[in-house]
Amino acid sequence: MLKRHKKLIPDFKDISGCGISGVMSEAGERFSGEFIIRSIANMHDRGNGLGGGIAAYGVYPQMRDHYAVHLMLDDIKSKKETESIISNWCTVFGDESIPTKPHPKIQTRPILHRYFVDIKPEVLNRFNTDDEDEAMVDMVMRINQNVTGGFVFSSGRNMGVFKGVGYPEDIGEFFRLDEYEGYSWTAHNRFPTNTTGWWGGAHPFSLLDWTVVHNGEISSYGINKRYLANFGYKCTLQTDTEVVAYLFDLLVRRHDLPLETACLAMAPPFWSQVDRMDKKRHKLISGLRMVYGGALLNGPFAVLVGFSGGMVGFNDRTKLRPMVAARKGDMLYIASEEGAIHEICDGPETVWHATAGVPVIGRLKDPKRILGEKGAARLEAMTKMMPVVDSQPSQGGLPASEGGLS
Repeated sequence: MLKRHKKLIPDFKDISGCGISGVMSEAGERFSGEFIIRSIANMHDRGNGLGGGIAAYGVYPQMRDHYAVHLMLDDIKSKKETESIISNWCTVFGDESIPTKPHPKIQTRPILHRYFVDIKPEVLNRFNTDDEDEAMVDMVMRINQNVTGGFVFSSGRNMGVFKGVGYPEDIGEFFRLDEYEGYSWTAHNRFPTNTTGWWGGAHPFSLLDWTVVHNGEISSYGINKRYLANFGYKCTLQTDTEVVAYLFDLLVRRHDLPLETACLAMAPPFWSQVDRMDKKRHKLISGLRMVYGGALLNGPFAVLVGFSGGMVGFNDRTKLRPMVAARKGDMLYIASEEGAIHEICDGPETVWHATAGVPVIGRLKDPKRILGEKGAARLEAMTKMMPVVDSQPSQGGLPASEGGLS
């Protein structure tokens, strides 16, 4: 019997690990980071302790109009070099070490510092633009490419990324995220398969307010990286997920594509499916595939993207990685496993599995209150819906009892 059982045990490692989780209050109610820590900890066995991280939105309300720039630094020399670039580009309204606490499972760490800044008017003049975001992206790329031992791992307004080498629940405790409150949270438990585990390689990957957590493998990384280089994006963090953050910034912020259209460009239907579409739909998808061929993501993946005012989850075109979503009241949940949702939601009203290649989109219902006039207008433009959007379950859901965050 033992001999027979041994034959059933595979002699290879299943590399479909990594866990992702996200929870958002579409009413804009802020809640503790404790909940996302509990959710991602439920999928502890999907990682191996070589990377974990959490992104949080709405956590800096008193500084919401300024960029919150989070830095990892090897030493004082790299800190001084990075600060020199920041002071040349930005007006600094405050800076401090990112609060942490000793943790028995996190023994080594870089210098962690954050700055609240605005781009200087003379820098905008140099770019011949009034778009602060464009200047911020350029500054982030310069630091990450040119400063040895220092890089920016978060650079959006009223949000922050907190990540490192360790299990995500330990990283959350290390960064004291139970003391923060936000309206939207995403998390990642890493099982690296192609690159080493290091602090910068942990998810989420971020640029401006975009944050990406990802389960799977982007086998088109080389093509995507070369495509992005045409637009000034430099991939320096040694992992495939980085391209997804930059593609969202390019397609949505710079090319003004609605969020769902950008997802279609990255995970479009197969040509065999396109050929069976009606004329109008055929023209749209064909155009996207031809214009944005370099943005197409190949490989097995489940991606969860956070941004100011919302979050979106989507799969590869054949759904080779799991993603389940749920709703209860104003709360939206997305995770690799349903158990991670039930851990923090006592009886979701609706549960469904996202359709391959079709995004699940959550957004604030009253964005002006949280984001202001400009932020609300941006959110409205980028979340214009098309008929195929899967922001609600396409085939109904599972009725459940009352409850909420617990």
